Amino acid sequence: MVRFKTLLNTPPLTNKQQCLSLLNSCHSINHLHQLQAQIHLNSLHNDTHLLSELVYFCSLSPFKNLPHARKLVHHFSNNPSPISWNILIRGYASSDSAIESIWVFKEMRKRGVKPNKLTFPFVFKSCSISLALCEGTQVHCDAVKFGLDSDVYVSNNLINFYGCCKKIVYARKVFDEMCVRTIVSWNSVMTACVENVWLNDGIEYFFKMRDCGFEPDETSMVLLLTVCAELGYLSLGIWVHSQLILRGMVLSVQLGTALVDMYGKSGDLGYARVVFERMEKRNVWTWSSMITGLAQHGFAEEALVLFEMMGDEKSNNIFPNYVTYLGVLCACSHGGMVDEGYRYFREMEVLHAIKPMMVHYGAMVDVLGRAGRLSEAYQFIIGMPFAPDPIVWRTLLSACTVHDVCDRAGIGDKVRTRLLRMEPKRGGNLVIVANMYAEEGKWEKAANVRRVMRDGGLKKMAGESWVDLGGSMYKFFAGYDCSSHLMPVYDLLDVLNMHLKIVH
Repeated sequence: MVRFKTLLNTPPLTNKQQCLSLLNSCHSINHLHQLQAQIHLNSLHNDTHLLSELVYFCSLSPFKNLPHARKLVHHFSNNPSPISWNILIRGYASSDSAIESIWVFKEMRKRGVKPNKLTFPFVFKSCSISLALCEGTQVHCDAVKFGLDSDVYVSNNLINFYGCCKKIVYARKVFDEMCVRTIVSWNSVMTACVENVWLNDGIEYFFKMRDCGFEPDETSMVLLLTVCAELGYLSLGIWVHSQLILRGMVLSVQLGTALVDMYGKSGDLGYARVVFERMEKRNVWTWSSMITGLAQHGFAEEALVLFEMMGDEKSNNIFPNYVTYLGVLCACSHGGMVDEGYRYFREMEVLHAIKPMMVHYGAMVDVLGRAGRLSEAYQFIIGMPFAPDPIVWRTLLSACTVHDVCDRAGIGDKVRTRLLRMEPKRGGNLVIVANMYAEEGKWEKAANVRRVMRDGGLKKMAGESWVDLGGSMYKFFAGYDCSSHLMPVYDLLDVLNMHLKIVH
């Protein structure tokens, strides 16, 4: 009875409240059109709150229709409030047409609507996705004009924008000038460093973050493990693993995959397998990391066995992706399994609808090249559905230097011609060509190539390697380095060289 009385005493809903209630129960754009008609009939089309709810439905609901949302904002927004504009920008930023949000922002500014701190993050997100450096820089200027560049949320997205556009110096500058930072700020600048291969800087920011009293979260740990994987910095990777255990952090799929990848790339396949086996949940990236780790370190058969085991995970909706097949082709290359390579190369498209990309064609050329099937590799490249890039030709040229030094098949000469036509000023290509001429005894041609390099000031980029020694990473370049701290190393190498000569 009390409940019934309460309902009887409830005042009737206003037209606006009824419209909002109907909007909450909307299930299609057709329903929305009917509701819009009611809004117009009741002269509510200038209501800011109603408009923003309509735009939200068209921009961010499962029934989104961004062109319609844009019409709503452009034709029915006579209010200078940025709310509807922000929702529309956010909608485009999370769509397949992210760049459109930049044009929405320009229209917003043209109409004199003042942006706020919720406007810029999504505009910067769109600029990041679209790699729109010029437009993003202009938006950055606008943020400064309105005094919003110091907002932590705006700055975090600004760091991400510059990082995505490979302007790491700008990303670091934004971070260094921040008055207030969050863990997201630190993760953003670390991500910018890692994605732009400023790996040592990524490590430095991690430890600075800890010194400033911030506790690393899962993202921070994954980023540091990524750096360790790229550098082969096993001792630091083990330290990160120990920190995860000490802090009692749950081994999520992301963390577990990062650990498998780090151990795999660092050559500690035993630990990689232990982590892999102990993970309660795995995704395609976990499997791909383990398969690739085994393949790169010569365990071709084990990698392919694991790939077949992955097929049993179909019940968990785990299917191979393009990275998985790169690992599989790498295994075939290292194991000299040409027939298997062909089978997997065809299978990826036939069974899993994965269209082979340039890297897959390059991997298949490597399979054939390592097996010494140079003519077959050349014909494979000629038959590619798109123009091969220099890397593909360079892969075959390197195989020619190993399997057909005298170029009896004439493949090396054809590849040389094509590669030098594509990259006439790449020093590394010219060094390979000069060495091939020298191996063939064509000394004059080798000297001519060297002369072209010298006259053009071209140099081959020195090879580099990293050595993890006593918990510290040491970087070595090919060639002599007269740095004072390396002199004892060279002295030791001279002594070893002398002993070898005496022994032989």
